[in-house]
Amino acid sequence: MPSKRAYVSPLREQAAVRTREVILRRATELFAERGYGRVTIADIAAAAGVSSKTVFAGVGSKGDILDRIVDEGVSASGYEQAMAHVLGLRTPEAVLHALARGTREGNESQFTVHEAIRKALPVHESADGLWARATATYREALNAAARHLHGLTPPPRSSPQQTADLLWLWFGPTGWRTLVAESGWTWEQAEKTLHDTAAAALYG
Repeated sequence: MPSKRAYVSPLREQAAVRTREVILRRATELFAERGYGRVTIADIAAAAGVSSKTVFAGVGSKGDILDRIVDEGVSASGYEQAMAHVLGLRTPEAVLHALARGTREGNESQFTVHEAIRKALPVHESADGLWARATATYREALNAAARHLHGLTPPPRSSPQQTADLLWLWFGPTGWRTLVAESGWTWEQAEKTLHDTAAAALYG
């Protein structure tokens, strides 16, 4: 006799998805506020309004939760659409404006995620690997922007690799955090200054 297929309730599955979303959101907030090492599964469960058992069953261990935060943060940053726009622009000035605006939007919308990851680094068993996973696509996007700038007229004064490194310095997450979180600048002020600095250094 054919085996019976397990019935999966669509409503139950939707509820499980919503529960996972709440768990991840609350965990992100706690990691960003207290630091990964100071947050327990029980803390996450309490913040999400569920049991510790539900956290383990729905998302996994604390390490699993952080991995999901990293992966979903990369996906939610919108870098693919932003880079498709950047690579379609035909003047250096338009590219730099788009980089300043696009990286601002990504860093502003994902600030809590970035803080959660950053505060996990001192205690994470594979800090270098964690940071690489969180930033690899971001850095490659800026490398692609540098190559694109060198295909336009006029090209930057620096070499392609130097341009890529400088774009990472200005538009990478550390540059934004230094100005906004550590120095109290507004995102708008940071966007204008980083754009103007890049334009002056690369073309001035």
